[in-house]
Amino acid sequence: MTSPSDHPQDFEDPVPVLLGRVYAEAPTPLKSRLLEHMLKPLGLLSLATVCNGAFANLAMNRTWAIPPDLVQKLDPKQVMALATYVQQVSVHAVTGLSQVLSTSPVLQGSVAASALVALLIKRARELPQPDPRDLEDFAA
Repeated sequence: MTSPSDHPQDFEDPVPVLLGRVYAEAPTPLKSRLLEHMLKPLGLLSLATVCNGAFANLAMNRTWAIPPDLVQKLDPKQVMALATYVQQVSVHAVTGLSQVLSTSPVLQGSVAASALVALLIKRARELPQPDPRDLEDFAA
């Protein structure tokens, strides 16, 4: 039996697919930065369940540093599943990946990275902006 992640064309959203491609071609330090950025909004339960518990040990680690061996074990399909999950928790966490990707000289020639950055920037612009007046109640 196959899962939707076995066939990238089955994803309705191109972000996870492009992120999986970028992850496949990125060097280990950049992979770590991408993962750290996506994992920030996740709670302990999410870490234990997403990607079949691949990140469960991070909850006990307390440093939130992702070990290089974990970075190497994750395949693009798992990163695609992680991106899909993270978008449900915090769309800002995924759109914020454009900053991580755009500062990487290694990926400047990558078509997948360029397409992903353009798509993330477009989505970030489409997100509703918070009204500063909504935060006035918290300032007191």
